[in-house]
Amino acid sequence: MKNSLRSRVGTTGTYLMLLLFTLIFTFPFYYVFVLASWSNIYSNPPHVWFGSEFLVNVRALLTQVPFHVNFFTSLMIAIITTTGTIFFCTMAGYAFAKFEFTGKKQLLMFIMATMAIPPFLNIIPFFKMMVIFGWYQTWLPLIVPTMANAFGIFLMTQFLDNSIPLDLLCAARIDGLNEFQILLRIVFPLAKPGIAVLGTVTFIGSWNNFITALVMLPDTKKSTIPVALSSLFVRSDGNYGGLMAGTAIALFPLLIAFSFFSKKIISNLTEGSIKG
Repeated sequence: MKNSLRSRVGTTGTYLMLLLFTLIFTFPFYYVFVLASWSNIYSNPPHVWFGSEFLVNVRALLTQVPFHVNFFTSLMIAIITTTGTIFFCTMAGYAFAKFEFTGKKQLLMFIMATMAIPPFLNIIPFFKMMVIFGWYQTWLPLIVPTMANAFGIFLMTQFLDNSIPLDLLCAARIDGLNEFQILLRIVFPLAKPGIAVLGTVTFIGSWNNFITALVMLPDTKKSTIPVALSSLFVRSDGNYGGLMAGTAIALFPLLIAFSFFSKKIISNLTEGSIKG
């Protein structure tokens, strides 16, 4: 009886703690949407519930920056970057995980070592390279260099090394599949949990990319949402309603992407545990 009571008390305490952490971590998102519905975000007492001025703030936002263009630019760059990163990093991870070649370990260690270099240290040579390539003020500097990034290659290498047995690959080769067919028909379907993690990180990182977008797309009319919102903040006269509306709208794709990829992670891991 005592043990049952202690178990219930412990379970209740655990759920209360999880509820507390959930409220703490979700409150900033909630408050962004609350402030986006008020023209005057500074008030005493502070706003704790939604107002009726969200559309007013959206109109103010669109009169100050071409937010619809910035939104489309950010969305397309994030989608293309995420798709390309998933494809190339999975392909590289498959090569490192399942093939033996000279210098394999050294090359993988070199790729991992690049993760220790702060990105802002190479911004000047990166800018010069993009100008030489003719990519300045285009989307390419925000897409191409990240498609085979060190984190994605390392993540997929580790995941594929432990999740795909060699016997399955050998059986596929005996059946007449070439390596690219194996990649598409076997590796990608079995790597869905790892791809979901990589997709989540890549989409969020691309959507929030500020420094590269600021350097490569300095024109607000052609740039991404972070650059547009930062320029709006600098030019604001103290009325931040439009800024908060833009911030709230910019959160929607992140929440949708996180929800989509997290469901993929959970469903695939659950499916794997049941099958196992």
